[in-house]
Formats: sequence, C-alpha cells, structure tokens
Amino acid sequence: MKKPELLAPAGNFEKLQYALHYGADAVYCAGKKFGLRAKADNFDNEALAEAAAYVHERNKKIYVTLNIIPHNDDLAGLPEYVSELQSLGIDGVIVADPGVFSVVREVAPDLKISVSTQANNTNWRSVAFWHAQGARRIVLARELGLREIQEIREQVARDMEIEIFVHGAMCISYSGRCLLSHYMTGRNSNQGDCAHPCRWKYHLIEETRPDEAFSIEEDASGSFIFNSKDLCLIDEIPALMKAGVDSFKIEGRMKSLYYVATVVSAYRKAIDYCLDHPDVTQLDASYYEELTKVSHRNYTKGFYSGKTTAADQNYGTGSYTRAYDFVGLVLEYDESSGMALIEQRNKVSIGDTVEIMIPGKGFISQTIAMMTDVEGTAIESTPHPKMRYYLQMCAPVKPMDILRKQDKV
Repeated sequence: MKKPELLAPAGNFEKLQYALHYGADAVYCAGKKFGLRAKADNFDNEALAEAAAYVHERNKKIYVTLNIIPHNDDLAGLPEYVSELQSLGIDGVIVADPGVFSVVREVAPDLKISVSTQANNTNWRSVAFWHAQGARRIVLARELGLREIQEIREQVARDMEIEIFVHGAMCISYSGRCLLSHYMTGRNSNQGDCAHPCRWKYHLIEETRPDEAFSIEEDASGSFIFNSKDLCLIDEIPALMKAGVDSFKIEGRMKSLYYVATVVSAYRKAIDYCLDHPDVTQLDASYYEELTKVSHRNYTKGFYSGKTTAADQNYGTGSYTRAYDFVGLVLEYDESSGMALIEQRNKVSIGDTVEIMIPGKGFISQTIAMMTDVEGTAIESTPHPKMRYYLQMCAPVKPMDILRKQDKV
C-alpha cells in the first residue's frame, strides 16, 4: 500500500514546528499576499526562507498558497513573488485561478502546482484538464464521496496526485466559493477575509412586518441555519488509502498550536497503523476519541457516503465543544532526575491528572505529585501565564511534547 502524505496547516512558524513534531509529512502556509487566510499570522519572505530551511532539514515539504480569486489589481507583483518563492526553495504552490496558474507556469515552469479545492474539481475530466496544463496535484472539492474519488483516481494519470481534505471546518458554500461574507460585511471570502456569517444566529422577518424579527428555534439557544459540523474522516482512512489518495489534508491555519498537534498526531497514528496492517477495514474507536479532545464543532463525514442531510448541520449552537485544556509545553527533560522544565499554558495543581502527548505513541497519563519553581522551591500550582516550572515525570519526554488536562465538568 502506498504511503500517503499527511499535510498539515501552518498558520505561523510555531504551528509549523509542532505539526512536524507530531508527524506531518508536509505543511502548507501563506505569504503576506495572494492567500486565503488574511487573518492568519502568515509568513513574510524572510520567515518563509527560515520555514523552508527548517522543513527541508527534516526531509519534509512546504507548500505556499496562492489561492485567492484575483481581480486585475490583485495581479500586481505576482510574477515577482512567484520568482521569489522559487528562489526560496518552496516545494510547490497551491493555486485556484487559471490566471495565477498561467503566471506560475511562465515564471517558474518547474515549480510544482497543486490546484486548490477552490477550483471546484468534481470530475475526472476536469482533473485531466488541469494535468494537461501542467498541474501535478489536484485538491478535490469536498463535495465528493468515496466512489467518485476512486473513479477519479482510476481515470487520470498516475503522476497526477490526488489530495483530499480529511479534517476541519466545512464551508456552507460550494468548495468555499462564497459571496455571503462580501455581501453582508464587505469582507471578501474569495480574497482571504471571510467573516464566517454561516456561523451566525439568524432570525426570520415577514415582509409586511419588516421591523419585527421572529426567533427561529431549534432549542433554547436558537437556530444556526447555515452552520455545518466539522469534517472528520479518520474512521475512513483505511478505505481512502486503498483508494489511492496521495495526500490527506487537515484544515486549520487559524486553529491553535494544540489543535494542529493533536489532529496531526491522531491521523499520523491512523495512517501508520494502516500501513502496518494493510488488511484493516475498521480502526479502533480511540483514534476518533483523540479528536474529541480539541475544540471542535460536532463531527460529520460530509459527502463521503453521498449527499449530506440535516444531520450534517449543527442547528443548535454556533459554538465549539471543548473537553480538554492545553496546559503546558516541555522545554527540557533531565533523564537522571526525571524532571521536565515546562512552560505553562493553563493552570495545573498538585493532584491534577494530565496527559502528555508523545509523538507516534499517543499519550501517557499521570497525576501531578511534585512541582517546583525554577529555583527549586516546591509549589502547589502554576497560576502565572507562561511561567516556567519543573514537573516530576512518570516517563521520559522530549522538548515540544504537549501536556493537556481534562476540563472539570
């Protein structure tokens, strides 16, 4: 069985580092222009050069998004930017617009191009078209099921890589081609500035009573009529690997470091297990359970089995579910004493049970029995943001390992 790429979001350099630490094969990020996540930290050219060097030192890959839907004025500076990306050693770019595609082909003909999900490719003929133009990867629309993905893989050239989203937020509009944000707020989602009005709470107005808004209630919280659940296909990794998908993509450049690390870790374990057990058809429930430990909307498999239904929408709330808190990062570990230097991200106290996320191995649990401040004085809790403290560990850890704690009910 072919080993697929696990492709992770990198909203900034720290998230990039943790994505790789927890098992990503590649990351995707944006520069300061031409990408669809204007609110992410993103990378200037100096940071991109540093990121590319960091990634390549670890034999991984880095892709840069050029996936806006540009107007004429938006093309200014694009050829120079593409040339700069090529000089930085970027492994490829992600493009949605034919005009941007043509610029990349002219300026950097050897630079690998992935055609974005924003290009709405839903059939093998359109994938073959892009292959003929020189694309070497297609990010399929999220509105496809397993049977359609299999057929596309069978019909197109083997050197045309197939990438799909397996996890993250779903858009109410067709593969992200949405005008709702622009219409309601002036913020253009197709140029990276979506206000996410699909997550808002709405009311009903009858035309003869324009000043009277009627509540639409699914329950006491109201109704969120456009609010999709989040995509989660971890249970379908065995079938998707057998279908020949080349890259599994995680959405989330705006999500936290902890989110990226947890989701990458779960999919890394699932992929590796399937490689070691090629006949497996169903994964243990623990893989899915791991993904409930991050802040998320309720999960759906989207279009995987066909058309979506009302069950794939979350009408009752626009908020997230969160069962665990990210409480710390390992900075150093001393094997002789078993003590780890931790940077606090949320408060912990003596007697708390924490889980330490170990790359490639899942997690270990321990009850906190002893902590000291950096001077060695025993402490009962860690109340100060980002304070550093020492924690007695029950097993060896490494720098960048993450600590989390279950929320109290």
